[in-house]
Amino acid sequence: MPTSLDEGKDWSLKHFERVKPDTVCDIGPGEGTYAKLLRPMHQGIWWTAIEIHKPYIAKYKLKTTKTRRMYDEIHVEDARRSAGHLFHRDLVICGDVLEHMPREDAVELLRRIEAAGAWNILISVPIVDAPQGEVDGNPHEAHVHHWDAGDMDQVLAQLGGRTGTYRGHTLGVWWWSRRG
Repeated sequence: MPTSLDEGKDWSLKHFERVKPDTVCDIGPGEGTYAKLLRPMHQGIWWTAIEIHKPYIAKYKLKTTKTRRMYDEIHVEDARRSAGHLFHRDLVICGDVLEHMPREDAVELLRRIEAAGAWNILISVPIVDAPQGEVDGNPHEAHVHHWDAGDMDQVLAQLGGRTGTYRGHTLGVWWWSRRG
């Protein structure tokens, strides 16, 4: 679904307020959950979105307008094929998106994000069995890989850096940081 549960959002907001990034890349923003939650907390941020399903841009009004701030820059593409410079940001958000690709693709994407110079990565994935197929004509909404908390911990440990974790009943949320 192009939305997310509230679980872990307060925890994510605290990390965001601590870091106060100036540049953010939101991979798979769907309805713009993280932009709506985080953007009002720190003014002057450049928000980039990478959205694979073009109809979401109009449906969820993701473009920034004179009266509404959402995303300053939107790329309609598969993040697995995105140019690395899009990940050279203070924060890259993978909010409820990594379960929509094979594990090896998700791991490679996280490695590319880190290698491109991201300072922080926010990850949210279901950590319970949550089968899901196509939603509203969007085949990219299907859940392809089931993550468990230990598996994501291991993947992020391979990146080095420092990781904080929130484990809810349904979602696991990780904040990876290049800084110690």
